Amino acid sequence: MDYEENLLFTPEGVRDIYGTECERRRKVEEDIHKIMKQYGFQYIQTPTYEFFDIFKQERGTVASKEMFKFFDQYNNTLVLRPDITPSIARCVAKYYSGEELPIRLSYSGSTFIHRRGYQGKLSEISQIGAELMNDSSSDADAEMIALTVECLAKSGLQEFKIDVGHAAFIRGIMEEAGFTSEEAEQYKRLLANKNIFGVEEMIEAKPISAEWKEFLIRLPDLFGEKETLQYAREHVNNALAREALERLEKVYEILDIYGLSESVTFDLSMLSHYEYYTGIIFKAYTYGTGEAIATGGRYDKLLEQFGKKAPAVGLAIVLDQLMNALDRQKAEIPVSDNGVLILYQSSDRKKAVDMANRYRTEGRAVSLMRKNAYTEMCVYEKYAKRHGISTVIKVERDQENILDV
Repeated sequence: MDYEENLLFTPEGVRDIYGTECERRRKVEEDIHKIMKQYGFQYIQTPTYEFFDIFKQERGTVASKEMFKFFDQYNNTLVLRPDITPSIARCVAKYYSGEELPIRLSYSGSTFIHRRGYQGKLSEISQIGAELMNDSSSDADAEMIALTVECLAKSGLQEFKIDVGHAAFIRGIMEEAGFTSEEAEQYKRLLANKNIFGVEEMIEAKPISAEWKEFLIRLPDLFGEKETLQYAREHVNNALAREALERLEKVYEILDIYGLSESVTFDLSMLSHYEYYTGIIFKAYTYGTGEAIATGGRYDKLLEQFGKKAPAVGLAIVLDQLMNALDRQKAEIPVSDNGVLILYQSSDRKKAVDMANRYRTEGRAVSLMRKNAYTEMCVYEKYAKRHGISTVIKVERDQENILDV
């Protein structure tokens, strides 16, 4: 048989997931969606690829060079979705245009971002997310953070924290500092890298007060408990930044009612990869992984770009990062191990089928296999162990031999 051996491998940036690893992922995904459903979120599914304009950079998503693009038969530019939130915003503008009360939608799926030069990072990223639209309240902000905490806890994750910031705070800070657009971009790059020395070098050249310089230099390292907000309030005069601080304080108060205030810290220098965020932004971290395992925030202007004025807040759990963290923490993820393998010969086929149907009605997974007369039972037992099957039954006319493996 002729074949090209390299066809057995996947392209750079994607991988196969199979066996026990796949079962564990499915279990975590199901548990998270169960929590989201308990919070009133209904499942939605959007296409894997859409028109390029849904995700163009002007909407605040990713740069064009980071997208996987191709053409349809009408020469329209299509892209594999780099972000699911704009797709859901489009759906809500189309199917819920007249709805004025809150809309709760949840989803799971893959996003695709070109990762050239980022060795070891996947281009296909699995996400589980939720979007709450038509609700501009601080209660909605707090609920999405609470939902994130409960979903991560349900997955089995331990000792994680939610870092919370506000997109408008950074904008207000840069307004007060009088940054040009070029300086604002430079400052954000330095903040994203927590480059305190770079910030100091940049700020020293600005004609601003020594006290304000000290605050701007300290900002990359300004994170912690509620006292962080009080410190910022004492130094900031910009109206937009002060409104952001008030919002963060309100969200903290509501999270305290949920009993989750200890799960939250504030990072006032936090930035998001997506420019469409307008309000709170948050990221979840745990030990054992440097990447965020969940992200989210408020985006009150995105739906308007699709024809519906509606505030919104959402979250996205990065399943790949979550599973890596669970593996490093050696979290127990129980998967079904009550499978049954029924072996039979042709003469006992009906008895084997009847037995399989009976076990399946009891909720057990059953594999039927006609036994080869020349294959020893130990071969089937090893097969069962490899595939997570706990019981092997050999059906014979007058008896059934049941083995636990």
